Amino acid sequence: MARIDFAFGAPDRLRMACNVVRKHHDAGRPLLVYSQNSGRLKQFDRLLWSFEPTAFIPHVAVDDPLAALTPVLLTSTLPTPEQHARYAESPVWLLNLDDHVPETASQFQRILEIVDGAPAEVQSARQRWKVYKEAGHDLHAHDVSTRA
Repeated sequence: MARIDFAFGAPDRLRMACNVVRKHHDAGRPLLVYSQNSGRLKQFDRLLWSFEPTAFIPHVAVDDPLAALTPVLLTSTLPTPEQHARYAESPVWLLNLDDHVPETASQFQRILEIVDGAPAEVQSARQRWKVYKEAGHDLHAHDVSTRA
């Protein structure tokens, strides 16, 4: 089962997601960023280019020809076992920006969830927490409301 880390109380979900991606990229950890909402994924893609003037985080869509060489992949389709195969030495972590738990959650060593304070987002996160818990995943909650 995967370890699931929920960061609750983010002032801005996508901006905090950019900081999380930068942290993991700097640590050399590959990430797969997932959301079925293509508009949200496009917004996140643009934000990765502009959230900090000096930050550069190489990222492409999972079906891009450069995907095999890129540490951060964006996808709006459920991750497949093949997407995990290239990370045999360093297992991929999933940053879930979707409103639902991916059906392939158990394939991941770790899943990161970021939750802002919007009532709809909190409710969606509570539902994901419940699904993860019922599936037997190792859940951890972190209050990030005091972080900038």
